[in-house]
Amino acid sequence: MELGQLRYFVAVVEEGGFTRAGARLHVSQPGVSAQVGQLERELGLRLLDRSGRRVTPTEAGEAVLSYARAALAAVEGIRRTADEVRGLLRGRVAIGLIPGAAGAVVGGSDVVGVLGDFHDAHPQVEIALAEDTSERMLAALRQGGLDLAVVGLGGEPPPGVCVQVVIDEPLVAAVRSGDPLVRDATDGGIPLAALRGRALISLPRGTGLRGVLEQACAEAGFAPRVDFEAAAPGVLVRLAARGLGVAVVPAGAESGAAQGLVALRITEPVLHGRVALAWPTDGPSGPAARRLLEQLRTRFASGAAPDPGSGGPGPGRP
Repeated sequence: MELGQLRYFVAVVEEGGFTRAGARLHVSQPGVSAQVGQLERELGLRLLDRSGRRVTPTEAGEAVLSYARAALAAVEGIRRTADEVRGLLRGRVAIGLIPGAAGAVVGGSDVVGVLGDFHDAHPQVEIALAEDTSERMLAALRQGGLDLAVVGLGGEPPPGVCVQVVIDEPLVAAVRSGDPLVRDATDGGIPLAALRGRALISLPRGTGLRGVLEQACAEAGFAPRVDFEAAAPGVLVRLAARGLGVAVVPAGAESGAAQGLVALRITEPVLHGRVALAWPTDGPSGPAARRLLEQLRTRFASGAAPDPGSGGPGPGRP
């Protein structure tokens, strides 16, 4: 019995087929099939049911699967330990980003630049990036699906997640210069209640900014009327420039005269949009993810806003 056979067997079960397992392992489908077949012959057991559209483990396969995974995990643990002793990092880091963060400067740092520097120093580490809503990414951090994430915060982070706030900006209402809101503004500001019944343009549900808006409106006694949604503040601004509604965006996202828009401060109450680096309370599980988190925290710290939710160093805060 060889580790390669166990690796192929586990991949077939997780991918539901030999072709997808081969693509994942960069091996031809016949090669995967031959190795799994050899494993079945050595054990004298049929481990996989190949009769359906999706390959599934038999009862014997289910019994073997946990041991196969444990064996592979043990070998990976040995490799990681040896790599740490030699100062070499390898493995995989899963990072979640709010839309637009990959191409933007966040907290005074270029996220892609930081990741590029890390990859140059540790080329054996695979970095997997995914864009999603903050709500889903925070859940993935708690469930182990992500090691790190750059998220928008609508309030305090959920239990099991630590954060370092890197951007904290007031929210503004971006409107065309001829809008009645501009005429009625006082010192460049409008109360939140002035948006009651207005067509609003906002980030989608599940984002930190949308959560801030909905919670504030609920506390003011009305539900926001969101007619248009987009995943990036810049798109919201362009929609507002076409006269499609009032864009609720962070200060600085509105480009003023270039778009023919006016940014009105939202007052009574003042609303803030926050972006934060987030990670599991116990810290990422792998050494590569822990090292990358340390580097991101250091790079973000110089230009980041104070973090009211972190409470300083503590468990899971490298």
